[in-house]
Amino acid sequence: MTAPLTPSPPPDRRSSQSSPPGEAASPQQGPGQRPGRPAQDGAGQPPATGSGAAQGAHAPAAAHAAGDPGPVAEVRQAVVALVAVTVAGVLLGLLWLWLAPRVPLVGDVSGDSWIVYLKDSEGEQAVGVDGTFTLLGLAFGVVSAVAVFLARRRGGVPLVVALCLGGLLGSLLAWRLGVWLGPQQDVIAHAKAVGKGVTFSAPLKLGAKGALLAWPLAALVVHLALTALFAPREPEPHEQGGPYPGPYDGSHAA
Repeated sequence: MTAPLTPSPPPDRRSSQSSPPGEAASPQQGPGQRPGRPAQDGAGQPPATGSGAAQGAHAPAAAHAAGDPGPVAEVRQAVVALVAVTVAGVLLGLLWLWLAPRVPLVGDVSGDSWIVYLKDSEGEQAVGVDGTFTLLGLAFGVVSAVAVFLARRRGGVPLVVALCLGGLLGSLLAWRLGVWLGPQQDVIAHAKAVGKGVTFSAPLKLGAKGALLAWPLAALVVHLALTALFAPREPEPHEQGGPYPGPYDGSHAA
C-alpha cells in the first residue's frame, strides 16, 4: 500500500525551517547578509548629541575668545598707548613753534616809560597761530588713532579712554612747550633789548583754548570709525550654541 504524499512547504517556510535553532529568520534580508543580524547603516544611528555636539557648537566662541586678551592685558596696552600719545605732544609743540606765524610788535618810548604795540593792527597772524595748532592737533589725532588701531586691531573702553586722555595731555604739553621755547614772554624787556622802533615777535600764545580738544576728538572719531569698519565682529548667540534648540527629529516622542 502506498503512503500518502505530503505536499512540500512553501519557499518561505522552507527557509525558516532550515535555519539553525536559536536564530530567527529575517523575512527581508539582502544577499550577503547573515541570518538574524539586521543591517546596520547610518539611518539607524541616533544623532550626535551631548558633549561632542556642544563642543562643535562652541567652537566659534572658543576661537574668538582665544584672540581676546584679558582685562589686565587691556589695561597694560592702554597705559602704553597713553604714554606714547602723550610723548608725541613734544613733536606737536616743536611743529607748532616752527610753522605758526609770528605776530610783529614794535616798542616805543613815551616819556619815561616804554610802550609796545602791534606793527600791523589789521593783521591776522594771531588767528593763524590758533589755526596752525588746531590743524596740527587734527592731524596728530588721525595719525595716533590709526597707529593705535594697527597695533591693537581691536576696540575697548580702556584703549579709547587712553587715546583721548593721551591726546589731551599731548596737546597741553605741546602748548606749554611751544610757549616756553618761543619768543620772550616779557615784551617790555624784549623791546628794550632790541631798541626803539625795531620789530620783534610777540610771545607764542594760544588764544582759543578749544584748540586743545582737536587732537582727542579727532583720535576718538577716527578710532571708532576704524573699529566699526575693520575690527573683528563679536559672534552672534546662535553661533555660540546658545539658547536656540536643535531641529526636532521625533526620536524622543512618547
